[in-house]
Amino acid sequence: MDVKKRAKIITDWINKYCDSSSYKPKALVVGISGGIDSSVVSTLCANTGRKTIVLTMPIKQIKSQHNLSLTHAKWLKQKFKNVEHHLLEMDKIFTSFSQVLNNFDNEHGYANSRARLRMATLYQVAAANNGIVVGTGNKVEDFGVGFYTKYGDGGVDISPIADCNKTEIWEIGKELGILKEIIEAAPTDGLWDDGRTDEGQLGLKYQELEEAMENPNSPNRAKYETIRKQNLHKMEPIPVCKIPN
Repeated sequence: MDVKKRAKIITDWINKYCDSSSYKPKALVVGISGGIDSSVVSTLCANTGRKTIVLTMPIKQIKSQHNLSLTHAKWLKQKFKNVEHHLLEMDKIFTSFSQVLNNFDNEHGYANSRARLRMATLYQVAAANNGIVVGTGNKVEDFGVGFYTKYGDGGVDISPIADCNKTEIWEIGKELGILKEIIEAAPTDGLWDDGRTDEGQLGLKYQELEEAMENPNSPNRAKYETIRKQNLHKMEPIPVCKIPN
């Protein structure tokens, strides 16, 4: 599909959702990290003409990642009059959280807690503006390998790019004029003090994951299936105990 058409379809879909929703949201709230996914989503939201609130929420963030987030926010505000940006420093919140839970120390737990603290922040800002939280997850993450935090960045109201793979999002980013340094930056979830990348955590590049997701005979299929199986609990409905009549 033509990349310009794909971007328009997503923008129109966001507008249609807002117009048809019983909630009638007055704002679109997006957390931006300096990565390509959140940069594309925030730009598509701004393209709707609706009030778009973008939040930068650093928690012990790597400086280069944080700077990309701020640079993108500045670019958005210059390009769109309907964009509002807030920098919310969350180091103190996370430090207090960690101290209270000192007896339950776990590296991966704390990484996921950063995403959940950001999710709670997004919903507070959305509530204060009669808005909705717009997700930034792509197809590979959301429906392929489940590379997101349950009730963290997976906790959203709508997911406009969840039917686009990473390659398609990079293409949309170029079409939208997203900053070159963001497009070329190594994808990362921004949840680790050492700045580890998505590829480093997954062991595969996004192009390899996309190919394995679509092709059962891919040489990377077994690794893809292993990662998917580990995270399948995020993608399946919550188990409910059914009481017989």
